[in-house]
Amino acid sequence: MSILALLQAATTYAPKEYQGAWAMLGAGIGAGLAVIGAGIGIGRIGGSATEGMARQPEIAGTIQTGALILAALIEGAALFAIVVTLLISLKF
Repeated sequence: MSILALLQAATTYAPKEYQGAWAMLGAGIGAGLAVIGAGIGIGRIGGSATEGMARQPEIAGTIQTGALILAALIEGAALFAIVVTLLISLKF
């Protein structure tokens, strides 16, 4: 079940003037959590990659390539989450 369907079901129990408010609150919290999660994830990847390169400098290029790919995947997931929250906020 998607988050949009859950938010729509939650807003049906509120009075008419508050229907969009719960969706906007959920979208704001969701966007904030997506950005915080992406920042923590990319920070941990960077720290671990730096530590790995310091321990084994001969494979620094391989570690750097892997870290860059993982950071891009995290950034893509965060972008997807922000687009979903933007769609929720624009619906109301």
